[in-house]
Amino acid sequence: MELNLVMAIVDRDRYESMEDVIHSLNLPLALTMYAQGTATSEHLSLFGLVKREYALISTVADGEQTRKLIRAAKLRMFIDIPGNGIMMSVPIKSVGGGRTMAYLTDNKAPTGEKPDMNFSHELIYVILNEGFSDMVMAAARPAGATGGTVLAGKGTGARESEKFLGISLASEKDVVLILADAAKKAAIMKAIIEKAGPQSEAGAICFSMPVSNVAGLRQIDTEDTADTQSNAAEK
Repeated sequence: MELNLVMAIVDRDRYESMEDVIHSLNLPLALTMYAQGTATSEHLSLFGLVKREYALISTVADGEQTRKLIRAAKLRMFIDIPGNGIMMSVPIKSVGGGRTMAYLTDNKAPTGEKPDMNFSHELIYVILNEGFSDMVMAAARPAGATGGTVLAGKGTGARESEKFLGISLASEKDVVLILADAAKKAAIMKAIIEKAGPQSEAGAICFSMPVSNVAGLRQIDTEDTADTQSNAAEK
């Protein structure tokens, strides 16, 4: 059975609407975390803006549910129109135990459905020292990154002073998520490691995950446009 971790990044004041979309499809899980955008301080000052606050909402869905969820978010939250957020799905390789599988799939019988392995985008996951997301993005943007989302975290090394290859394992951390074209992924990761990697104050390490579906990086799909216009006309 195809299972995906489906993630939506939206303005913080819209996270309840996204949770409602998830619950309307009877998906069992909706995990919400707070995040910030990665616009530079200079950019914000120039336009008199403050750093935007976001929410990252995650759920687990099978292939059909993933398509329905993204479609519902497009029609009800206009998620595929730039500025309204982005959505992506990352294939799940394995699940820990039968009870977990039953919970995540609502006891559905396994199917022969397989994920689409033709990935046009990848999610770059960057772990760095707290407060250095600007350094990471300054490295990533010239290599092709269009933006990122910052989450707060904390390392949990076995000992507070433990380091591996100079990287502190137990200190305050940030996580930067960058959704990128698959063709640009290698260049972006190389730039991050060269300019903000373990040898720098940012101490960044990164890896990437395939993204099987994405919404919010382009104008609304043709097949959805008629539905959207119809819904708007009815209102």
